[in-house]
Amino acid sequence: MSLLREALVALTYPLALTLAVLLVALVLQKLRWKRTAGVLALCAFAWSAFWSIPNNAEWLRSSLEDRYVVSPDPASLPNADAIVVLGGGGYTWVDRPGVTLDKLKYSRLAAGVRLYEAGRAPRVILSGGGEGVRTEARNMARGMEKLGVPHAALLIEERSTDTTTNAKYSASIARANDIHRVLLVTSALHMPRASLLFRRNGIQVVEVPVPEPTAGAGWADRWLPSPYALWKSGRALKEYAGLLALCVEGKAA
Repeated sequence: MSLLREALVALTYPLALTLAVLLVALVLQKLRWKRTAGVLALCAFAWSAFWSIPNNAEWLRSSLEDRYVVSPDPASLPNADAIVVLGGGGYTWVDRPGVTLDKLKYSRLAAGVRLYEAGRAPRVILSGGGEGVRTEARNMARGMEKLGVPHAALLIEERSTDTTTNAKYSASIARANDIHRVLLVTSALHMPRASLLFRRNGIQVVEVPVPEPTAGAGWADRWLPSPYALWKSGRALKEYAGLLALCVEGKAA
């Protein structure tokens, strides 16, 4: 079941699905179903071509990102028992000198630090697994401490491997520490699925989405196909697939 799920997740990325359909088309070609094979091949190329256009990628992503308002002022958000920051993104800046909050516009960790400094919650749960001593959550803790959050305020969740287990294990830590309401910090794209999973684990959630960089305003930036736009489309399609799976699970329960 795990391998099947991983395969289905992989197929949400346009290029992976295109290659899979082309393989089917090749088999049909060998079986002399030439017209069907040709139509499938054309559809496969068109699928990736469409999602490689930055404007289309941004349109798809905005349908998820715009569900929650990005607040420019952390002090305007309600108080909670804790801040939960989900892993994701690079942490190479942690070892660079001179890094400040102002330089980390798209960082989830920086968003969590701003909430803490604004007095929105006294504790921070950092969720992200990994192998060995240096898990993602521990890298996140290093970043938080570098930006001024005391170690005593941090709760580490380092067993998770995906969003489902982020929610499961973070909720377990929350219950153990009498935490009921959290400010959930993750990317705006990821927020709809993450929020739903945390709520299903019995946690009251205030969504704090973090924006991601968008395409430029120039014609070429919006309309010339690019591998980066294809990758961004794939991430959004993955989120939609995850939401669909949760919807099906909810109806079956």
